[in-house]
Amino acid sequence: MKGGAFATDIPARLDRLRWSRFHTFLIAALGTSWIVDGLEVTLVGSLAGVLTLPSTLDLNAAQVGMAGSIYVAGAVIGAIFFGGFADRHGRRKLFFITLGLYSAATIASGFAPNFYVFAAFRFLTGAGIGGEYAAINSAIQEFMPARLRGRIDLAVNGSFWIGAAIGAAGSVLVLDSGWIPEQWGWRIAFVIGGVLGFAILLLRRHVPESPRWLLLHRRRREAEQIVKRIETQAKVMSASGSCGKIVLDPAGHVGWFAIFGLLLKRYPRRVVLGLSLMSAQAFLYNALFFTYALVLTRYYGVDELRVGLFLLPFAAGNFLGPLVLGPLFDRVGRRVMITATYALTGILIIATGLLFKADVLTATTQTLAWSVVFFFASAAASSAYLTVGESFPLEVRASAIAWFYAIGTGLGGIVGPLVFGYLIASGSRLDVFAGYALGGALMIGAALVAAFLAVKAERRSLESVAAPLSLRSERN
Repeated sequence: MKGGAFATDIPARLDRLRWSRFHTFLIAALGTSWIVDGLEVTLVGSLAGVLTLPSTLDLNAAQVGMAGSIYVAGAVIGAIFFGGFADRHGRRKLFFITLGLYSAATIASGFAPNFYVFAAFRFLTGAGIGGEYAAINSAIQEFMPARLRGRIDLAVNGSFWIGAAIGAAGSVLVLDSGWIPEQWGWRIAFVIGGVLGFAILLLRRHVPESPRWLLLHRRRREAEQIVKRIETQAKVMSASGSCGKIVLDPAGHVGWFAIFGLLLKRYPRRVVLGLSLMSAQAFLYNALFFTYALVLTRYYGVDELRVGLFLLPFAAGNFLGPLVLGPLFDRVGRRVMITATYALTGILIIATGLLFKADVLTATTQTLAWSVVFFFASAAASSAYLTVGESFPLEVRASAIAWFYAIGTGLGGIVGPLVFGYLIASGSRLDVFAGYALGGALMIGAALVAAFLAVKAERRSLESVAAPLSLRSERN
């Protein structure tokens, strides 16, 4: 395709489509990665107590926390590497690479003979899922109609907790059913998770490349063919309110490490917003989720083999939050809902910490309290990915998601499990409460940032929220 500027109405046509079989299939093929990720992470959370037994890996509490941090470290590095790959070589190619790595490393984790090998495979597993976050969030946002983008993105990210529930139930089945010896049950759980990941690869063969990405690489004919195929399945709504035609003149790639400098120069307020949201939710989620099993076993005497059952109501709250609150992000608006969900999460987790410190909760009431907290926290965390994805230009969208995920998770996600692992190992309820209070303070701080800096992106095209770097003009 020759160079020079060209006009296109493809973004507008994608935005005004009605929901169709194509959109449902896209969510099934791409969004189910979050289900598998939820299953994977939950296995480690549910198995944390089991992995400390002499008949398994004989880990101590600090090593359990360290394994969680190593997994997150892999996700950070994988996100940065694969995010740049997605912007350069396409979303579709990355779908297969990242899920393949993730699935293979998950299966390998089940054959680990000791902590060090286990940690190495956890790192590779994290690298695969880190790449998935960048490519899939960008692709789903680029395909979704503007009026539905918020609720769909939140629901997809929230589907992590369907996998979490499956993982929790599965861990009880393989560990406490009596069918499988405990020294083998945890290994089988990892293998099953990896096999499910490979099964999803079959669905992805039919997922097309993002037409928006194709336009940036001057592959207009391919983009047009893909959009026409989608339009045969989806009825077109009225074109009123669409962005019309835009004129693009794509240039070369933005340098891998030049991206963050570009964003700081052009969008300093959005950079502060994205980092605040990502870091706060990463600390809270990773700290609590990778160590919740230790809290239940050490402070409430829950049997290690039955920890998974306590995750089911916790997972339900996390899944229902984005599903119920998601439409409000499109109707009420991003700023109001992001601020509200972050603030409520911070207040509620501190209140829960106070009850824990006072020793007035049981294993059941502790779990129910977490379920209420994370009803709001799950919507808040999902909105962080939504915000970062739609706040920056198309040319660097996957890389931006990757960088913000990496920095935010590096600040919050790696530190969180380590801090909580050592706090729990101390045996002091006051120490654990300090961790809850820190997580709550970070969420409240992020809410204040969102109250002033959140972007009005609801029901607007991606191109109007953040103009492509190659944009030359719009034609209505």
